[in-house]
Amino acid sequence: MPEESLHGRGIFLRPQYLLSDGEIELLVRVFVGLGVQKVRLTGGEPLLRPGFVELVNRIASVEGIKDLALTTNAVLLPRHAQALKDAGLGRITVSLDSLDEPIFRKMAGERGSVQEVLDGITAAEQAGFTNLKINTVVQRDINDHTILDLVDYFRNSGHTVRLIEFMDVGNVNHWDRALVVPSAELLKLIHDRWALVPVAKQPLGETARRYAFTDGAGEIGFISSITEPFCGDCSRARVTAEGLFYSCLFSAKGTVLRDKIRDGMGVEELTAVIRGLWQKRADRYSELRGELPRRGPHIEMYRMGG
Repeated sequence: MPEESLHGRGIFLRPQYLLSDGEIELLVRVFVGLGVQKVRLTGGEPLLRPGFVELVNRIASVEGIKDLALTTNAVLLPRHAQALKDAGLGRITVSLDSLDEPIFRKMAGERGSVQEVLDGITAAEQAGFTNLKINTVVQRDINDHTILDLVDYFRNSGHTVRLIEFMDVGNVNHWDRALVVPSAELLKLIHDRWALVPVAKQPLGETARRYAFTDGAGEIGFISSITEPFCGDCSRARVTAEGLFYSCLFSAKGTVLRDKIRDGMGVEELTAVIRGLWQKRADRYSELRGELPRRGPHIEMYRMGG
C-alpha cells in the first residue's frame, strides 16, 4: 500500500467491514458451483491477516478447488511457510522487482529488504513448495537494467521469473507509458544472453507467455497487458477483503457481496447474482486503452490484488 494512499491519516478498515473466514469460504463455494477451480489469495499482503493459515485450510477443504495459490512479498514466509503447506496451500508467487537493494527499497516504498525476500523463498523451498513464480514489474530507467541479474539468479533454481509490463492500475502508482518496457524488448534482451524457445500448448486464459531456456535452465514468463492485451481470454474475477466483486483489474466500480451475505442471501441467490454480473461482463480496458480520451479512475491494486 503506497504511503500516500493513507493521506497522512493511517486509517484502515475496521474488522467488521471485512469478510469473515466463513463468508470467504461461502463465496468460494458459490464460485466453485459456477465452475471456478482456481483460487488465489493476494493483497495487499495476505500474510498480515490474523488467522490466515486457518483460512487457507478452510478454502483448501472446499471440494472442487484444484489450485490454491498465494501471492506474497515473502517477508513473513519464514514464520508461516510450513503451516501453509500443511494447511493445503498449493503454490506461491513472490513479488520481487530487483536484487539491487536500493532499487528494491525504492520500488517497495522503503520497506523490507532483498535478503528478507530471499529468506522467505528459502523457507518456502524447505517447506516443500517447488516452482515458485517470481513476479517482477519492470519500469524503464528504474529497474530494467537489473533484469538480467535477476533472471540469472533464478535460472536453474526451479522457479520461474515472470516479467510484467508496468500497468496503470489504481490512481497512485504514477503510471506513465514512457516507463513501460515492452515484453518484446525484454524477450530480445534475455534471448541475446540465453537462447529461448516458446513453450508449446499454453493453456487458454494463461496471463503469461512462457518461454523455455534451450540449455534446460527452466522457464521465463512475460505478462504483456499493455502491448499485447488478453482481455478476450481473461476468466478472472476478484473479490476484495471487504466483499466487493470486480470482473476486471481495471474496474472503477464493484458490486457489494458482503451486505448481501449478511442480509441472509443464500447460495442459490448469490450464484444467480454472480452469474448475472459475469454474463453482462464487457471489460476490455487493456484493449481499448489507446482509444480512450483519458484515463479514468480505477480501484487500487492494494485493495483487489493482481
